[in-house]
Amino acid sequence: MSSRTKTTVTTLHNMKQDGEKITTLTAYDASFSQVIDSQKIDVMLVGDSLGMTIQGHETTVPVSVDDIIYHAKAVASRCKYSLLMVDLPFMSYTSPEMALRNTARIMQEGNAHMVKLEGGAPQIETVSQLTHHGVPVCAHLGLQPQSVHKLGGYRVQGRSDNDGQQMLDDALALQNAGADALVLECVPVDLANKITAELNIPTIGIGAGAGCDGQVLVLQDLLGITPRAPKFSKDFMLDSGSIAGAIAAYRDAVKDSSFPAEEHCFL
Repeated sequence: MSSRTKTTVTTLHNMKQDGEKITTLTAYDASFSQVIDSQKIDVMLVGDSLGMTIQGHETTVPVSVDDIIYHAKAVASRCKYSLLMVDLPFMSYTSPEMALRNTARIMQEGNAHMVKLEGGAPQIETVSQLTHHGVPVCAHLGLQPQSVHKLGGYRVQGRSDNDGQQMLDDALALQNAGADALVLECVPVDLANKITAELNIPTIGIGAGAGCDGQVLVLQDLLGITPRAPKFSKDFMLDSGSIAGAIAAYRDAVKDSSFPAEEHCFL
């Protein structure tokens, strides 16, 4: 009989305290959910990246709450041990009230365990309201794909001293508002390390260096089927004989901090 237990928010907090790296992968359907879960990935993310990987859009902006719920429900059906995190899509949380309504649907209909939202200071009240109502929240700073048109493209964030300080301030404010975890995307390594050291909650990096408390990748990037893979990704299928083997290789590389390597990071 397996001794494996369900990953919870408490598990993630304990992993940070114990120095054990957190593994996260995106999932969009039942078949891949089953494989990911079997390879002992800690967190599955039903990301609005499905707009690009599944729907074929150029950005995540067109993804709706109904889209997210459809995919979350499919993933949840085979997600037995991993914690299931689900994105709040573009313009679905423009007020705390809207965020509460859509989160209720995502958790009740999509069976999510945690929701993720993008943004710093403007989201403090929303995070506070969600956590007040018993919702685990993962915040997301750095490159925020839902704001790609405002940012002018997919660019590294936090390189100036002022921008870096603002990101740190936002991270601390989100933690104080009740966020249970923080994704840092496309952030210089030194800044990501500083934020990780300052926070009590775990950081999950993507293009933010191996110093974060965990890592997340888009499944299609890991499998080498993304037409133009981002710098921070790695094709784990190259040296693996199967999809399960590639996922296991990713898991092991994150756990022993060999991924991400220097070539996957921004200085």
